[in-house]
Amino acid sequence: MATILSEESLTQAKEYVDRVYKTVIARNPHESEFHQAVKEIFESLIPVLAKEPHYIKHNILERIVEPERFITFRVPWVDDNGNVQVNRGFRVQYNSALGPYKGGLRFHPSVNASIIKFLGFEQIFKNALTGQPIGGGKGGSDFDPKGKSENEIMRFTQSFMTELYKYVGPDVDVPAGDIGVGAREIGYMYGQYKRIRGSIEAGVLTGKGIGYGGSLGRKEATGYGLIYFVEEMLKSKGLGFKDATVVVSGSGNVSIYAMEKAQQLGARVVACSDSNGYVYDPQGINLETVKRIKEVERKRIREYVKEHPHATYTEGCEGIWSIPCDIALPCATQNEISEASARLLVANGVKAVGEGANMPSTLEAIDVFLKNGVLFGPAKAANAGGVAVSALEMSQNSMRLSWSFEEVDAKLHQIMKNIYQSSVKAAEEYGYPGNLLVGANIAGFKRVADAMIAQGVV
Repeated sequence: MATILSEESLTQAKEYVDRVYKTVIARNPHESEFHQAVKEIFESLIPVLAKEPHYIKHNILERIVEPERFITFRVPWVDDNGNVQVNRGFRVQYNSALGPYKGGLRFHPSVNASIIKFLGFEQIFKNALTGQPIGGGKGGSDFDPKGKSENEIMRFTQSFMTELYKYVGPDVDVPAGDIGVGAREIGYMYGQYKRIRGSIEAGVLTGKGIGYGGSLGRKEATGYGLIYFVEEMLKSKGLGFKDATVVVSGSGNVSIYAMEKAQQLGARVVACSDSNGYVYDPQGINLETVKRIKEVERKRIREYVKEHPHATYTEGCEGIWSIPCDIALPCATQNEISEASARLLVANGVKAVGEGANMPSTLEAIDVFLKNGVLFGPAKAANAGGVAVSALEMSQNSMRLSWSFEEVDAKLHQIMKNIYQSSVKAAEEYGYPGNLLVGANIAGFKRVADAMIAQGVV
């Protein structure tokens, strides 16, 4: 049952949030993505701070928004023509109150301090929601793997790990993959780490190959977890994936396995994309074709229409949200759904939106969904399946055991159900019934904040 809060307590909480947010902007100028992530979380915490003012007394927002450590470094490497190239590497070790820093590495030209900090800040709460003993971190580089040869990617990742190894370890910081970093890149980095350290520390990276410490089900985890979470949202309204029309942006790891699980549950997935454009197949996306194009041949999604002439390819990505659908799953990148796209989705009858990417909807787009009664699964809850199974991979590495796919998938399914239930419960408790964005933020925050207070001013 929600507590009725006094105007005085709410005013005090709002003033505290505004004060800290202004400090964040002053200390971190020109970092719009980071500002956006902080604002979204801070505003949803006002009822918690009003009801439980001891969080204000402990200045918890000032502490939680400041990374424990932010590392930036040079990554020199030699291309196939013998030219020396230089990229910039990053790692933010944001919060270790619950366990070792945990979060992916992103290789993409857009990577900068703002992107890494927004991702790391979100990761704190996402990891807390899983119930696993992992803190929040993130990293990456402005290196672009597209168009690079196998040897160039190997040389770059080895150089990247030659610096990063100083700051990571199974009980310190455990990176994984993200955009531009898959099993290939993780393998090269793991090999370099092992070579430098001169020891086997399988738990230092997750997303490894099955043959050398990886977990069955990890590749599928983020996409499958997204569908498990959205399935719980749909059940609350007597709906489901069966016979639903689904649009999925992206065609990477998250997108592919979200499409796979949605199809297994009876959905008709009609569109997917990459950074150049999108394909629309009214008969339903042929997933085997997409897997071969993207995972094996590493080509652009436009190749799909050569084999499926009834499908169409459109340059540019935003138009994918003009396709009428029951369920929209943004799985590509941040801020891909604008307010205009959200209004178009609503006008076309969308019933549910599940965020498979990190912060793919702008704040204005989220407002449109919530005001129009669209079921909305926020990223930090809906896409937590990947890091949840990464934590399970860490457990298997520590025990020197391997669980079956069925065991891992069952654990993942239960974790996603738990995240949904804890988000629902927190939203109801603090006066926002049905608002999973607020609920997820509150549930994740309370677990981390309570641990921080218990451990003192550190």
